[in-house]
Amino acid sequence: MPHIKTRFPPSPTGFLHIGSLRTALFNYLIAKKLDGSFVLRIEDTDRERFVEGGVENIIQTLDWAGIQVDEGPYLDEGKNIAQKGESGPYVQSQRLDIYKKHVQKLLEKGDAYYCFCSKERLSELRKKQEETKQPTGYDGHCRGMNKKDLEEKLNSGIPFVIRLAVPKEGKTTFTDAILGDISFDNSIIDDQVLMKADGFPTYHLAVVVDDHLMGITHISRGSEWLPSTPKHILLYIMFGWEIPVYAHQPLLVNEKKQKLSKRHGDVSVKDFKEKGYLIEALINFVAFLGWNPGDEREIFSLKELENVFSLEKMAKSPAVFNREKLEWYNKQYMMQIDLDEVTKRAIPFFINAGVVDKTQVDGLEEFEYLKKVVDLERTRANTLVELVDSVGFIFAKDLVYDASLLVWKKSTKEDAKEKLIGLKVLLGSISESGWELASIEQVVKEWITKNECGVGNTLWPLRVALSGQKNSPGPFDLVYVLGKEKVLKRISAAIDMM
Repeated sequence: MPHIKTRFPPSPTGFLHIGSLRTALFNYLIAKKLDGSFVLRIEDTDRERFVEGGVENIIQTLDWAGIQVDEGPYLDEGKNIAQKGESGPYVQSQRLDIYKKHVQKLLEKGDAYYCFCSKERLSELRKKQEETKQPTGYDGHCRGMNKKDLEEKLNSGIPFVIRLAVPKEGKTTFTDAILGDISFDNSIIDDQVLMKADGFPTYHLAVVVDDHLMGITHISRGSEWLPSTPKHILLYIMFGWEIPVYAHQPLLVNEKKQKLSKRHGDVSVKDFKEKGYLIEALINFVAFLGWNPGDEREIFSLKELENVFSLEKMAKSPAVFNREKLEWYNKQYMMQIDLDEVTKRAIPFFINAGVVDKTQVDGLEEFEYLKKVVDLERTRANTLVELVDSVGFIFAKDLVYDASLLVWKKSTKEDAKEKLIGLKVLLGSISESGWELASIEQVVKEWITKNECGVGNTLWPLRVALSGQKNSPGPFDLVYVLGKEKVLKRISAAIDMM
């Protein structure tokens, strides 16, 4: 059995799409499950859409996701793009001579031809085809050009492209690892451009040449690429190369069954990262967009996915990107991941929100305090951004809220004030050394019982006085985390408001 190789070939045209992360993940999992190699290749031949920094973003996103590249570009210690592997270069713009050599072979065999048609003619052709409701595509105008006319046009310097000479009879058939047997009538396959006028190859030529030369055995990609597959298979046949295994992933759609796109909100991996989604949750969620283990399990680490993933359990129907489900996953991981680790990941969000500055989280003591703050909300927040937003009041110098919020249901302002005055005295009597969660809860509950106070009309004003919010963590947790000095100050401020 040949060494299994999969690849992820993104174009550096901006931030990595969530659908591209899925493609990278599935190819990575195929390779790992079959003890193979995973290749990163940068497809940058569309120079008009090239975005500066796009390659670095791709590499950094895969690193963040824990998807390790066996061959291809990576960032060295100086954050410069380097490459590893024996089948490089792994950047298509550095492989132009390779494509020219291979397209020349196709020309010599008659499997490709020069096309001198102007943009104006092609535009007019398309317009007529659309008006007469015919399939759009090249009409083969230059395909039968005689040798003399061809030489004259080449010598005259007229711009040209090189097109694939698709056989106009028969069918191109292949077996997709997910979709099964698929067949295309050659008569409806376009004579695709292989080499553009600027000397750069199109996707169709470059992807086939690269996949063969790099030893790619399995190709998993989105089903939107399915119409391109017969063109690629024809090229494999024309070159006399072994055809790899194709596996077309189900289309990615939103809840309205529309193809997932930027028009429908955040779809780049960067968007989700900046909103405070944990990579473990995102990977787990993305893995289920078209794949299922076949049982009730939903929580899988990347390592576990490497062991259980298989193409046989891929779905054929579109995969729905359900944001509520993503939030559910994120919440599970927020609760499960070690508190130290969640706190470390939350620090940049605290700093970006202006809740704390870097000096407030530099030391061990500051970090231990931040852990207490994070623990207040990590079981309730959906994301790290939500967590930071929900505990921002902890760090506020002064709380701003309506005094009426301090009153519990049918209680009165006078009663709430009386309870706060009593609690201030009670909490003020607790020593710093005794300021522990269990002790605080015990002392307050005993005071409530002794004074025959209602639990709600005692703890509600306390919680509001400490948070300034209708919804917040419990009062005992707040008392413990805020600390004696801040607690007494906030209760005093609430009393003064009434």
